[in-house]
Formats: sequence, structure tokens, C-alpha cells
Amino acid sequence: MTKRKILVTSALPYANGSIHLGHLFEHIQTDIWARFQRSMGHECYSVCADDAHGTPIMLKAQELGITPEEMVAKTAKEHLEDFVDFGVEYDHYHSTHSEENREFSSLIYNRLNDAGHIKKRTISQLYDPEKCMFLPDRFIKGTCPKCKAEDQNGDSCDVCSATYATTEVINPRSVVSGATPVLKDSEHFFFDLPAFEDMLKAYLRSGSVQTEVANKLEEWFESGLKQWDISRDAPYFGFEIPNQPGKFFYVWLDAPIGYMASFKFMCEEKGVDFNEFWKADSSAELYHNIGKDITYFHCLFWPAMLEGAGFRKPTNVFVHGFVTVNGAKMSKSKGTFIKARTYLDHLNPEYLRYYYAAKLNNTVVDVDLNFEDFTSRVNSDLVGKVVNIASRCASFITKKFDGKLSTNVTNQALADEFMAAAPSIAECYENREFSRAVRQIMALADKANVYIDAEAPWVTIKDADKQVSTHETCSLGINLFRILMVYLQPILPVMAKGAEEFLNDTFNWQSAQTLLTDHKVNKFKALMRRVEPAKIEQVVEASKENLKVVEEVKADEQSELEKEPLAPEISFDDFAKIDLRVVRIAKAEHVDGAKKLLRLELDLGGEQRQVFAGIKSAYNPEDLEGKMTVMVANLAPRKMKFGMSEGMVLAAGPGGKDIFVLTPGEGAVPGMRVM
Repeated sequence: MTKRKILVTSALPYANGSIHLGHLFEHIQTDIWARFQRSMGHECYSVCADDAHGTPIMLKAQELGITPEEMVAKTAKEHLEDFVDFGVEYDHYHSTHSEENREFSSLIYNRLNDAGHIKKRTISQLYDPEKCMFLPDRFIKGTCPKCKAEDQNGDSCDVCSATYATTEVINPRSVVSGATPVLKDSEHFFFDLPAFEDMLKAYLRSGSVQTEVANKLEEWFESGLKQWDISRDAPYFGFEIPNQPGKFFYVWLDAPIGYMASFKFMCEEKGVDFNEFWKADSSAELYHNIGKDITYFHCLFWPAMLEGAGFRKPTNVFVHGFVTVNGAKMSKSKGTFIKARTYLDHLNPEYLRYYYAAKLNNTVVDVDLNFEDFTSRVNSDLVGKVVNIASRCASFITKKFDGKLSTNVTNQALADEFMAAAPSIAECYENREFSRAVRQIMALADKANVYIDAEAPWVTIKDADKQVSTHETCSLGINLFRILMVYLQPILPVMAKGAEEFLNDTFNWQSAQTLLTDHKVNKFKALMRRVEPAKIEQVVEASKENLKVVEEVKADEQSELEKEPLAPEISFDDFAKIDLRVVRIAKAEHVDGAKKLLRLELDLGGEQRQVFAGIKSAYNPEDLEGKMTVMVANLAPRKMKFGMSEGMVLAAGPGGKDIFVLTPGEGAVPGMRVM
């Protein structure tokens, strides 16, 4: 067998949120495939990183009152911990906000520029005059120019599905400040994607992407490839373009370059030759696992950039579908938008690894996580079939035969059938048809259980004349279990490790071609427990966005209000120091991790303020946006856990749902003094 050199990656999680079960679908897929390749003896590396740049990162950090660097470092630590706890084993996990990524981004840009593939032209964009920044599409809301639906995104309509330029939006407003955007000119830098049209057409039909993906991408050629805007104006969190002050690389330019950066860091640590994997004529293999929503970037822009900069293109881009839960999109209100850590707090991560593997194939079809099926499949397959083989045989080996397997194989034909399945199962793993591999493995598990049922060692052990045959039956059962665990090791590394400890053995793919005879094993310990439906219910409940308001808390708050005496008197001069102003609530949103707070962006008439208000139990954020209220405008800013609060809105009420934000009368305008 020729030893292959392989690099495989997963798409980079964005650094402004937690890992959820949708992310894990891809990362588990990558990990299973990489573990299989290593078990085959190939030199296989897997790397990933956090996607750490862009306007959303910059604004989220401002909201939290920390620097973008602090936020991405904290998020990267959380992401990596989640992946590790799910058994996703990357050789290195990096960040796009790294010196390696800065160097490669500049290198690739300079090579493209020197080759004439970077163009410049002035464009008009919507600009927030209050925040002094150009607005990405997602930060503009307004009326759809096609169907006239209100409160639609800056580039597409959720009602009629139309797509359009942000400049076409009717009555646009900035999501950042609530201000009305204005058109402003700026010089931008463009990657000349059309120059690579012939190369891309050949690449897409070379087998480097699935046929259905290639067919979908043909639409881009039919409408004509366009030059790709790769620059953004300050303020922007990212890398400045070489020799272009105030101009930054668009996040999607340096995001895929993060694969190279992460691998470069790993190469420096492990003494691996980076160029052997990335040079234009490399014989090594490069694979990307991605979701279908980012196909254009990875199958058009990325290979064209690599070609133009003199690097190799991906051997294959593996595109997968989305994850639905119980037949529908993941939902926070239903508790099916499940974070990785929430799952880990209640359930064994290898349950999910197995379930995903049992559903995964090499197509772009969506996969449904059905909790009832999840419970049934894990309990039936892993506990009822695989572990059951070992648990039925191990106690007899330990108690009656001094923990040693027999020297004789009683049913060589059955053992040969198990060993002969290796090439077929390996082919399934290689082609990412994990569900087919699982079906074959479980069919073998069924045969092992039929064999043990027929031999009934729990009966024959009582017959003194059948001790030898009982020993041989149980020894073969243990060996069949061992072969199954070799096949399952890429999917269930922790369970396989437990099997190795029990068997006093270590596995690789070739281990399935040998049997353990006259071999000492250790005392068997339970390797997998049944899924408890109650645990799944706990995960769902813990994931629900809108928690119930406990009425007792409201009653306690009312009681405290009735007992609370009036505050000490103040003088008129003290009261006169308070500056009460009419403000418009430009934006209102939930605060992650806060039970009572909403974050409000307040328009004082030319000035924006951020205020955290304890009114979450009484108001939905969307109901507040656009309303007028009154704030204490000269209250000293207060640094809170979730960011800086720059004032206080006035509200009254006993608490709970009964909190009422004060609203000024008719004719009030933002900035007006309340007398």
C-alpha cells in the first residue's frame, strides 16, 4: 500500500458565537475521515481555525465593551474546548487573526496584483453618517423594492425571495445606529475572477466537487462571472491591504487562507514540509469539508486565488447539507438550537458522533436529527448489539478461564467473514459513505449475536463436559467484538479506547485481520450506557431561548416594593442636575447570558448611546424599536459584564411583566429636554 500525504480541513467557525450541533455535523465528519486515514497508516493531518475578522466581530466586541482581540481569543478557547470534548482531534486549531495569516494574505494579494489580477475602481455604497462607517448588506434594513415588504435585509427579501443591491432598498436604515444611510464613494479593490473562467470550468468538471455542486455552480457562468470586491474601508477588524492605508482585506479573502496559516503553524511545530502540501505541483492531497451555503467561495473564488498566486488547488471540496432537528430548522424557541456545551452537560458526545455517522453520506442532502430515532438507534445498535457481544462473553472468560482467550478458533468461517468485510467498509469510509459503513458493521454485529444465541454459553458453562467449547465460543465472541471495534474506531474513539484497555491491545485498521488467541484480557467494564430520554428533554429545556417567568419571583418583587420606604429627600438643586432627554429606541436586542437585560441603542438626535435595561421580562425587543422614551442622559457610564451602559431609561411598575417604559407625549423628538 502506498502511503499517502493528506491534509483535510473543516470550514472555519465564525468567532462571534458558540459552537452548535450544526457546526458539529461537519467537524465530526472531518474527524471520522481523518481518523480512518490515520488508522490506514497514511500521513494525514487535519487543521482548522476560527474565522475572526469582519464588521460583526468589531461591533460585537464594542457591544461587550472589550477589544476584538480579546473577544476572538476568548471565543477560540471556547470553540476548541467544545471540539476536544466531542473527540474532534485537530492537529492544530488556529485563528485567522494571526501573523501566519497576515503573511499569507499579503503574499497572495501581492502575487495576484503583480500578475495583473487586482483591479481598482470607485463604487458608491451606503454609509452610516452617525457611526462613520460603510454598511455591509446585513447591516441594512428597509422595504423590499420588489414586493414592498417592510423590515427586509439589505440584499434579499425573506417574503418574496428577491435579491437586489443595497442601493435599491426603499427607506433604508442602518441596523447599527438606526440612522438613514447616505451614498458615499470609495475606491475598492477587485479580484479579476472572470480571468479564470476556463480554468474553473475545467476544475469543476474534473471530479473535484460533487456533480450536483458543479451543476449548481454552472449558474454563475451562465450569468457571467463578476470581479470580486476584496476590500473594505476603515473602521474594520482585519488585515490592512499592503501599501493601502485605511483599506482592509474583506473577511472572505483571508478566511480560506486561514487553512494555510493553521497548517503552517503546525508544520513549524512538527517539522513538516509546508511546501510539499501547498506547492503548485504537489502530489499531496488537499480536502475541504464545507456546508452548501459557502460553496461559491470555496469552489470558485478560492481555487482561482490559489491558481493566480501559484499555489495548488484543492484535490476535492466535500460539500454537505444542513442539519435539521425533528424535521425542522433549528429553533431557539423550541429548544432545538442546541449549543455543543449544552449537549455535553447532559449527554455522551459519542452518541452524537455515532448518530451523525449513521446518517452521513457523500451527497448534499440535509440530515435530520430526530431525537426519538437518536435514542432508538444508539440504544439498539451500540448498547443492544455491539457492547452486548462483549458483555455476554467477558464475564465467563474472567471468572471461569482466568481472563485468557482460548488458543483455538471454533468457527473460522465466521471469523473470516468478519475479517473479509474490511475492504468494503474501508471503501465506504474513504468515499465518506459513513452510513453504509455503519450498516455493514451492524449487520456483522447481528451475526455475532445470532452465533452467541445459538451457542448459549450461559447454558453450556453449567455442563462440565462443555467447558472447552464454552471457552472457545466466548473467545470467538470477544474476537468478533474486537473486529467490530476496529471498524468503529474512527467514529467512536473513546469507546474504542475502552475496548483496547479491556482487550489489552491497540488498534489500527490491520488489526481486523488478526485474532487474539491464548491472550490475556482485563476485567470488562461497561463501554456505553443507554440514552435516557429524560436527558434529551433536559437538553431541549436548557436550550429554549424564552424561559418561563416564575410567578413567585414577581410576587416577591411586589412584596419588596410594598415594604420599601421612600428614599431620603433631595434638594431642588440636586434634582436639577438630572438631565432627562427624549430618545428614540433605534435598536433593541437580547443580551446573551443575561436573564433580565435588553441592550438598547438610543438616538438622542445626532448622538447614539448604548444602555442596558432590566426590562426583558416585559418587552420583546422588536416591539420597542422605533418607540420614543425618556432617559437620564447625564448619568455616568457604567461598565457592566456585557458592555458599557451609557445612561438609564425610565420605567415604572411592580416588576416581572408589569414594567412600563415611560413614553413622552405627542410632538416629542429625539434630544428634546424633559422639563
